[in-house]
Amino acid sequence: MTRPETGGARTPHPGEHPAGAARVRRFSPAERLVHRTTALLTGLCVLTAACLYLPQLAELVGRRELVVRVHEWSGLLLPVPLLAGLLSRAFRADLRLLNRFGPHDRVWLRSALRRDARPGSRPAGKFNAGQKTYAAWIAGAVLVMLGTGLLMWFTHLAPLVWRTGATFVHDWLALTVGIVLAGHIGMALARPEARRGMRTGSVDREWAEREHPLWRP
Repeated sequence: MTRPETGGARTPHPGEHPAGAARVRRFSPAERLVHRTTALLTGLCVLTAACLYLPQLAELVGRRELVVRVHEWSGLLLPVPLLAGLLSRAFRADLRLLNRFGPHDRVWLRSALRRDARPGSRPAGKFNAGQKTYAAWIAGAVLVMLGTGLLMWFTHLAPLVWRTGATFVHDWLALTVGIVLAGHIGMALARPEARRGMRTGSVDREWAEREHPLWRP
């Protein structure tokens, strides 16, 4: 039998809804701040990259040197919100849940691949298998983008052949990241309650029991 996933620390937080409330706490203020700051920096990276690589946008915006600097610094600062979030116990607890892949997650993935949306066909804890896969992929992509970006920025760090390879990987991975982020935003727009949970910190209890039946907040 799959063990239910708890939402992290048992200690109640100020403003937390009681057990019988219509809404349940999903994210702490610190977690929401990490998400918003990361989203802002990621958006700056994507927009400035588009201005650097698409001639139409480059002509419209101009000031290429400023765009380059904003792109470089927003990319360099991208890991900072996550590192700062480690000071939050709730954030650390959710990271542990995201890094834990159980049998129910494999069931969720198989059902998603079959497009099986029947009730109960996609068991999930606080985070479903799709969210866990996305989090792992985007974390790895950010590290690769940061590493290749540093090689491109500080040209004395590596020989020309390395910098050429780094540029190739950086550019194509950036395109992939843009596509994946578009999918992430599209799925968020299609799920207003999940979006509300990230915006306000709480979700409807009925939604939580339906979409994340193994989660015990």
